Amino acid sequence: MIKFDYGNADVSVIGQEHGLNLAQEFDQYKDRIASIIADLNKRKDKPEQWLQWMNLGYNEETVWYVKEYASMVRGRFDNILVLGIGGSALGGIAITEALLKPYWNLLTPEQRDNYPRIFFLDNIDPDSMTALLDMLDLKRTLVNVITKSGSTAETMSQFMIVKDRLEKELGEDEYRKNVVATTDKQTGVLRQIAEQEGYKTFVVPDDVGGRFSVFSAVGLLPIALVGLDIDDIMNGIKDMDLALKNTDIHENIAAQGALIQYLMDVKKGKNLSVMMPYSSRLRYVSDWYVQLWAESLGKSTDKDGNHVHVGPTPIKALGATDQHSQFQLFNEGPNDKIITFIRVGEFDKTLEIPRIFEYTGIGYLGGKTINDLINAEADSTRVSLSDYERPTVTITIPKVDGYSIAQLLYMLEVQTAIAGELYNIDTFSQPGVEQAKNYTYALMGRAGYEDSASILQSKIAMR
Repeated sequence: MIKFDYGNADVSVIGQEHGLNLAQEFDQYKDRIASIIADLNKRKDKPEQWLQWMNLGYNEETVWYVKEYASMVRGRFDNILVLGIGGSALGGIAITEALLKPYWNLLTPEQRDNYPRIFFLDNIDPDSMTALLDMLDLKRTLVNVITKSGSTAETMSQFMIVKDRLEKELGEDEYRKNVVATTDKQTGVLRQIAEQEGYKTFVVPDDVGGRFSVFSAVGLLPIALVGLDIDDIMNGIKDMDLALKNTDIHENIAAQGALIQYLMDVKKGKNLSVMMPYSSRLRYVSDWYVQLWAESLGKSTDKDGNHVHVGPTPIKALGATDQHSQFQLFNEGPNDKIITFIRVGEFDKTLEIPRIFEYTGIGYLGGKTINDLINAEADSTRVSLSDYERPTVTITIPKVDGYSIAQLLYMLEVQTAIAGELYNIDTFSQPGVEQAKNYTYALMGRAGYEDSASILQSKIAMR
């Protein structure tokens, strides 16, 4: 199981002004936390609670269909092209970057055991899109288009471009074999198109928001297509879910993390939440966390209708890289942050530093390992921050494998849900995002948005 160390957020380490008396806080909030955990688990099976993501680890039917399809298309494609944005892409990126061999797309087919390369087209920059599509042999590319609503302008515009190219290269009938859609079970534009065109489809479950969808077909299908073990991932989720059903805050690491983040914000004014893995393979976990934390907790009103404008701002960093960029600010700038380190207990490789240049000031490094160095960097940074009275917590995963990564992501999802209850906000809505989407529809000429387009054009001209 992964471990959670909160000692460097305690008053005993960083002092009364910036630290929390965690023994006292845990005791004070134990009943509230127990009630929140019990309530989340009670509501997860009810419709329209948006908690179905808590059941995804047990969805054996989806796992079976994903594995069957991945087996059927094995060897047919050289590339997987995932079209999606936000939650439709970030989870898949985080897991594939963590679990595939580093520099996967640069390896030979033999080094990849003849599994395909994988590309996530998660933005609509015309230059990068054109370059990627020009580079890929689309005849040997499987396109996975992901959008629950089917009306996401970015994803569907990508798909319209790719579909047009596929059809020109493969013909009206054959191109369909190169498309698999992940969307709503019954409704939406992409569901309509998929049924009309005859695409293979997978379902985004009801009551699962995009940022919580990584363990549905949204994330499982891309990672299965490149040969990753989704059974290992599902076992990690199930074991972590069992641990996080514990209503005792002293035993529940997601509850501990949520309460510390919440209290650092509301009691200590630390409304910036930094996520900093000490592993390059985990760098995209920070990107995934940024969306999860920001969209879930940034809300203008609470459940009682009060205007609260809450939400800690997530910041991504990477150890040891950002020790040489952001840490001057983190140590000596405003003390308004709590930093979460992610450590790896055991790396896959041990890399020794040769005993050379012994006559110089760097000779001391010889005979040590890069593993020693990155761990020393992490330890020294944590202690340095505590010297400056900066709060930190540390998550340690045993190793970078499917079981541990699944535990980490699921724990952070549950932590987010508990934090939302502490803030008394709707964790699963995103009205601020929807407003920008509606403006985009208006500017691009979608039917029904004509009045909005006229008003918006005048605002743009004025500003």
